[in-house]
Amino acid sequence: MQQKSSRPRLLQAMLDAFSLPDLRKRILITIGILVAFRFICHVPLPGLNPDNLKTLFESNALLGMLDLFSGGAMKQFSVASMGVYPYITASIIMILLVPVIPKLQALSQEGEAGKNKINMITHWLTVPLAGLSGYGQLVILQRSGAVDASSPMLTVTIVFSLIAGTMFLVWLGELITEYGIGNGISIIIFGGIVAGYPTLIQEGFLAKDNPIGLAVYIAIVLATIILIVIFTEAHRRVPVQYARSVFRGGKMYRQSGSTHIPLRVNASGMIPLIFSMSLMLFPGIVASYFDTGSGFAHSIVQWFSPNTDLPIGIFYWAMYFLLSVAFTFFYTIITYQQQDLPGTLQRQGGFIPGIRPGKNTESYINGVINRITWAGALFLAFVAVMPFLARTVTNVQQIQLSSLGLLIVVGVVLDTMKQLEAQLVMRRYEGFIK
Repeated sequence: MQQKSSRPRLLQAMLDAFSLPDLRKRILITIGILVAFRFICHVPLPGLNPDNLKTLFESNALLGMLDLFSGGAMKQFSVASMGVYPYITASIIMILLVPVIPKLQALSQEGEAGKNKINMITHWLTVPLAGLSGYGQLVILQRSGAVDASSPMLTVTIVFSLIAGTMFLVWLGELITEYGIGNGISIIIFGGIVAGYPTLIQEGFLAKDNPIGLAVYIAIVLATIILIVIFTEAHRRVPVQYARSVFRGGKMYRQSGSTHIPLRVNASGMIPLIFSMSLMLFPGIVASYFDTGSGFAHSIVQWFSPNTDLPIGIFYWAMYFLLSVAFTFFYTIITYQQQDLPGTLQRQGGFIPGIRPGKNTESYINGVINRITWAGALFLAFVAVMPFLARTVTNVQQIQLSSLGLLIVVGVVLDTMKQLEAQLVMRRYEGFIK
């Protein structure tokens, strides 16, 4: 009789994954590329003044927030300082332009060939966006004396190096997608965020004089992670029936089958938070070019920075909350309009029981989407302001935790686990997601 393994389900599944040569190869390729990514994050650019750079990041909460997403690469001013975020920005722009520009809309309907052309346009758009972002970042560092500003050639060299670093990371991400496990770009972002967590743990020790507050802070973070998992996986099942004709024995028979449409509660993922954060940080970044320590520009930098001081903190986080709700509805509507679920059902001969096809089906589906989107929007808005609420309630100011980073990390882990589960199921192994 075969004995049942006493190992934990997750550990046994990982051992099963490594026992398969092709799956083991994919996992090792992913790990190897992540190691290469972390090495690149420690390759500094020329003209750096480490002492001034450290002082700047200690005094600027905005730069500290951006540095978290680069895994510390920005604080070291390496070639990977901007990460893959110019590519993410270009992708978001293309998502918004596809339904607006007829040529792009036609490309999106050409299958894999059209998708590849849109992806190529996204890559080309990344280059100027990376150049503008890199130059803006360089100007801020040069004004503070963290980087030498004496030579125009040095400025050009640094900007081109930052562009090359971003495009190289995008290429690494695509290698993971093709030869590894998970979505490559998401894995690269995940690696950068997780690399900053040891620093967060060190910052947590600085708050050891407030043990109760620190314990409550940790409890809030854990509860938020559980909430993220629940809402990421939550969906509303809309029942659908299909009627089809089958020719059998010289006669035509009508058969029906039933299934469902899974409408996700959080269909927009992390995109609304990226929109909201970008919009909230943009005025502060622009004003920082003209900040002299006082005046109007300095006030803009203060009001549009992730600050917890009252009343500035209330303004920033309240706007962040409202924008997260608004962008969740905006992005969800665009996504479902592109999918055209009522039209797809009608073309495939499907219908919702008790609902007439056509306008009635469209109204019913839109009503369901609007109701569940409220839950998703309020969830994302709460996650967005969670760091501010946690610091205000616990009085723990040392930990600079990013809600967007937490959402990305949990989402990437869940997605990667599902892909591993799918690979194991295909090979008739028992996975670890029940």
